[in-house]
Amino acid sequence: MLGSSRILRVVVFFSAAFASYAQFGESDESSLRYFEDQFYIGTGINFLTDRPENVVQNSLSYNLQLGFIKDIPINRARNFGLGLGLGYAINSYYSNIRADNSGAEIAYSILDSEDDFRRNKLATHAIEMPLELRWRTSTATDYKFWRIYGGLRFAYVFSGSSKLVLEEGNSLNIEDDVIRFSNSDIRDFQYGLTLSFGYNTFNIHSYYSLNPLLNDGIVLDNGETIDARVFRIGIIFYIL
Repeated sequence: MLGSSRILRVVVFFSAAFASYAQFGESDESSLRYFEDQFYIGTGINFLTDRPENVVQNSLSYNLQLGFIKDIPINRARNFGLGLGLGYAINSYYSNIRADNSGAEIAYSILDSEDDFRRNKLATHAIEMPLELRWRTSTATDYKFWRIYGGLRFAYVFSGSSKLVLEEGNSLNIEDDVIRFSNSDIRDFQYGLTLSFGYNTFNIHSYYSLNPLLNDGIVLDNGETIDARVFRIGIIFYIL
């Protein structure tokens, strides 16, 4: 038979082993449960690419966005994952492309003289769905880390408008100082590539649209097609 001292040593050994295993299991289970679910808010500058000749941007074409992204880790270390989100965005595009709804259809032309107008804006409000492939250096206890998030962003534009603010005594022979209307020529469904990278809360964000801003077949009064797309650069803040 085992002596009492040997039995005591065996009991102590297995008790210590069980305690160590339990502690490891809790820590390991905790690390397997954490997610990088995040709220985001960002702002940026919109640039029109592939725009017609003589079309220029003026003033600051801005973007504002906010939303929530659900994190879906795809490896045990949880430094790779997918992100699926839902958000809201406001975009403005200032240029010299004039939209005119005085006829049966919206007509487009180029404002030649900046002396005729103060601001000429196309604005949109959209519901967005980001889809991201995510890499980060985070752990269950480290909330300051490097990240690179790339993917696609889909948007449904539920409201769009054109607004022209004229100078007094303009050469366009238009009496109204402000002309604004709901613009049905803005493409409802838009999508593009995104890339965000940075450290901790502060990150650089970029977007490039894969389809034009306006519907297909929209032309200027000179017959040139308006096939302008959007490139955006700005900053985005991720908040756990």
